[in-house]
Formats: sequence, C-alpha cells, structure tokens
Amino acid sequence: MTKIKICGLTTPQEAGWVSKAQADYAGMVLFFPKSKRNITIDQAKEIMKYLPPQIRKVAVVVSPSALQIKEIQENGFDIVQIHGQVLPEALETLQIPFFRAFNVDNMQEWERYEAEPKCIGYVFDAVKPGSGETFDWSSIPNLPEDGKPYLLAGGLNPANVGNAIEAMHPDGVDVSSGVERDLEPGKDPEKIEAFVKIVRKA
Repeated sequence: MTKIKICGLTTPQEAGWVSKAQADYAGMVLFFPKSKRNITIDQAKEIMKYLPPQIRKVAVVVSPSALQIKEIQENGFDIVQIHGQVLPEALETLQIPFFRAFNVDNMQEWERYEAEPKCIGYVFDAVKPGSGETFDWSSIPNLPEDGKPYLLAGGLNPANVGNAIEAMHPDGVDVSSGVERDLEPGKDPEKIEAFVKIVRKA
C-alpha cells in the first residue's frame, strides 16, 4: 500500500485532521524561517499530542546542525527529513532514522546514502521544496532494489496524485501545499480526506 505523508502541519487542529484521515506520516518544518510553515519545537510538541503513535512524526529540516538534531531527538520525533546538506557532525549525532530529500537538481546523489544505515528512505521533490510545483517525474533515477523506499513529492494534490502513482509506483507520496486552503493559510480537511482516499484506491 502506498504510504502517505502530510507535511507542513502548523496547528493541533491540522494534526486532528491528519489523524482522522489515517495518514502514515506527519511532517513539521523546523529551523527554517524562510518557510511559511516553519514552527517552533514547542509548537511541534503541542501538535504531536494530537497524533496517535501509529502516525510517525517527521521533523523536516534544511542542512541541520548537530545541536538541532539533538533537539529534534529530545522532543519525540520518529524520523528526520533532511534537505540541503547532511553535515558530518549532524549525521554522527543522529540516533533516529532519516529520510534523505533530493531536489530535481541533485537526484543523482542518492547513491551516497544507499549504504548509510541511518538513512531509511528518500524523498524526491521539486527544485523548491514546499513550492507546490510539479516536476518531470521521469527524471527520477532508476533506483536499485536496496530495500529503501522513496516518497514522491512536489506539487501533488487530489487531482494529480492518482496519475503520479500510476506513472511512478512510488512507495509513498508526500503532500503539503496540495492540501491547503485556497484563500487563507493552513490545511483544508476536505482536501486531506480526498487526497488520502484517492491514494488508498490507487
């Protein structure tokens, strides 16, 4: 079954909607003020109270420091999703697994993480993560059967996720802007529900 990650949660209410929809992963953006979905560790801890244990909590970060990794680990996250650089000191500090995120301009680098035991999967995204832009899915390299799943991200929404699954057969799909309201900030419960239903049927 295709796994589902709803990313960019900013409120406990959104966590409730994700829980009701029974997604597999819930992502929260930390330490990245450029993102409109960036939240504090304290906000994340409050959000996580509304997520059941079976939904894995993902800290989404860009080039995190060892100190930031330590803070993530101390506050109940299950997985770290790393965009940007994976700094040696951050990797050394990691005691929980991580997803390595790639953009269309650095996808060939995934081979570096094939033998890294702390890396449990990959996220393939558009050039600007969180932008809601799609990309040429065929540009994803042919991955070996190394047992590590990959999540497809970048501009997915209820209207196109079925086609994406049919075309790429990813192990999981990752959505953020595609399940947000049109005229105001935040997630849309109806879009979350529609997205999950379509993925479960695909």
